[in-house]
Amino acid sequence: MPIEILVSLALITFAGSLTPGPNNALLAASGANFGLRRTLPHVAGITLGFPLMALTVGILLGELFQQSATFREVVRWVGAALLLWVAWQIARHGGLRGASARARPFTMLESAAFQWINPKAWVMAIAITAQFIDPQRPWASATMIVLVLAIAGLSSALAWAGVGQMLARWLSNPVRLRFFNISMAALIAAGVAVMIFEGI
Repeated sequence: MPIEILVSLALITFAGSLTPGPNNALLAASGANFGLRRTLPHVAGITLGFPLMALTVGILLGELFQQSATFREVVRWVGAALLLWVAWQIARHGGLRGASARARPFTMLESAAFQWINPKAWVMAIAITAQFIDPQRPWASATMIVLVLAIAGLSSALAWAGVGQMLARWLSNPVRLRFFNISMAALIAAGVAVMIFEGI
């Protein structure tokens, strides 16, 4: 991959990873509620899950996603419903509810699987792979994309979880923590609303 294309890929990827979205709101909430150490499996799930999703989308599913309105709609509405459920769990409990009925952070597997219903992840995966996969060298260019996405994802995820943890002392007041969790849930819900209305 030529250096100028690699630089362009890195700039787009880092900008996309650092901007607010469902992953980053979840990471900030998890960092604030559970601390950075307990949020590391969530970070690892994004770092590994999103590049794998992008590779699969770029090589296998991108064409289907672009050609099938039904497939797009199913992903969009299932994703919207699950994102709203996650937002509700954060607003009410500060995290997901496990079998013990106590709030907990995402596991690595849950975080990786979440990428498949995250509308921002789908948009980024399709846009980046469509732009940067070289049809003459698909696997070589896809490998470079995966590496850049993993580095950008890890950097962004650690930053957002770290910001959440830094806010934890200020959020030790239950009223402020509740307000923060509701704000993060509202950010996710607003993203869902934008996704739905843009699709109409």
